[in-house]
Amino acid sequence: MMNLILFGPPGAGKGTQTEILCNRLGIPKIGTGDALRGEIRKGTELGLRCKTLMDEGKFVPDEIVTEIIRNRVNSPDCRNGFILDGFPRNLAQAKKLSEMGIEITKAIAINVPDDLLVERVQGRVVCENCGLSYHAVNAPPKKVGVCDVCGGSLVARPDDKPETVRARLATYREQTQPVVEYYASIGLLQRVDGTKGIQATTEQILLALED
Repeated sequence: MMNLILFGPPGAGKGTQTEILCNRLGIPKIGTGDALRGEIRKGTELGLRCKTLMDEGKFVPDEIVTEIIRNRVNSPDCRNGFILDGFPRNLAQAKKLSEMGIEITKAIAINVPDDLLVERVQGRVVCENCGLSYHAVNAPPKKVGVCDVCGGSLVARPDDKPETVRARLATYREQTQPVVEYYASIGLLQRVDGTKGIQATTEQILLALED
């Protein structure tokens, strides 16, 4: 069983690596948003509580979010493992996860310098029709400004402006870095170099999972 957490700041390639690993390992990605929406769709007690809070514009408390994640990781499709995406976001969630008896096999942190992250993010564009992402250097479309799949227009995301990216990076350092260091302190963290490209990063992660 491979129960994983991937950490990485905006632009580090965490989403890409999560998708690759899910396919390679045959395990699902579990995101907080998807798990919350799943509980709401099923009409569970937790789901109804979340919907009420969200409709009122309030945050869903850590204990409810963690309970929903526990329900999700106990689903049949997670019997061989899972990859947590966007969870835990803070130390309280990480410690609650441990208290609930959810064992994490490895936590992987993808490290990339801030200047390179800003440069990477500036090259990103997304199809305003189907949502497919491209990058001017790393994953360019066949025709500039046009989606390969649906022919929609490619546009830059508003939150990919340099000043916005640096603000998001500061938030990541403040909120998520303590969680990364928590997993390092209990011997579960492996750090990989995310500057060498997608394939090289994947190879480093797979090697780290063998340790």
